Amino acid sequence: MSGLFGQTSAAANSNTTGDISKDITLTSPPEDGISDLKFSPQSEHLAVASWDKKVRIYEINAQGGSEGKALFEHEQPVLSCCWSKDGTKIVGSGCDKASRMLDLASGNTTTASQVAAHDAPIRCARFVDIPAQQSQMLVTGSWDKTVKYWDLRTPNPVASVPCQERIYSLDVVGSLLVVATADRYINIINLSDPGKFYKTIQSPLKWQTRVVTCFNDGTGFAVGSVEGRCAIQYVEEKDSAANFSFKCHRSPATATGASAASTANNSTNVYSVNAISFHPQHGTFSTAGSDGTFHFWDKDAKHRLKGYPEVGGTISATDFNRTGGIFAYSVSYDWSKGYAANVAGGVNKVMLHAVVGDECKPRPKTGGRK
Repeated sequence: MSGLFGQTSAAANSNTTGDISKDITLTSPPEDGISDLKFSPQSEHLAVASWDKKVRIYEINAQGGSEGKALFEHEQPVLSCCWSKDGTKIVGSGCDKASRMLDLASGNTTTASQVAAHDAPIRCARFVDIPAQQSQMLVTGSWDKTVKYWDLRTPNPVASVPCQERIYSLDVVGSLLVVATADRYINIINLSDPGKFYKTIQSPLKWQTRVVTCFNDGTGFAVGSVEGRCAIQYVEEKDSAANFSFKCHRSPATATGASAASTANNSTNVYSVNAISFHPQHGTFSTAGSDGTFHFWDKDAKHRLKGYPEVGGTISATDFNRTGGIFAYSVSYDWSKGYAANVAGGVNKVMLHAVVGDECKPRPKTGGRK
């Protein structure tokens, strides 16, 4: 039987090297670097945030075709985008120190209203459910070192939580909010008491945090760093025995001529882990990085499920759709080598990968292994 993108639903090739030859390119991608992408939790719509100051919303059909449905602009590059739980609202946040919301239910497809403001660029935002509040709220994390909560019906923040340093990444699942900052701080907030930190830890990774993403069940989170490592971290001390970290997005250094001798001692090229996404059904997860590859992992079995060939550029963002049948990844410069490496005419595209067979399924448990 044919599945998404016309691929068969039979078990995928059992080897650990995945196939990207059938991945489909999103129509009319952004004109500058792609900073974030998020699927709607209610429909096959994909939001894409870009350094060209725009957030674009695309509709994806069953054959992998795509069509632009809405677009709104910021005054400066957009760094993040997110959807409301009901899929009617999309928020962009960025370097103009503002979050702007488009209400698709109103029929408006071009004009967003400002719903949040900080004293420095807003790096990330998410919709959250606060037990004491009747409607969803927006939480924003900024380089001004604060996390703010916003009731979208009022212009001022409901609460502001000061952090140790600039916010680089945040994510939320249920009552778990995880905020990662510069200097490797990771702040854990229980949204039942959103005005204070439940716990603060230093990242288990030794180098700068690039991304944090919560487990589907809200018991912990994954951390990616600039040094080609990922950590699996549980919130509660009783689960700490299950914490671990592993190397990824690395490759043997190669050289010719006079420099070849320096690579003979097994030196390694190390790349940033830019994005981590959890499969909505299986609880397995992806990592993607500056080496231009992505991989699927089973954290419980501590096993890599699939690794994929280099895609032709650095991968800056990823997401699974609501069913887990599509994995979207953006091929775009990620600033890992600074301004000088951002050359004119660089690739900016979003690819849609059909997840078929056992690509993201966890390994069967064997021999009493937990």
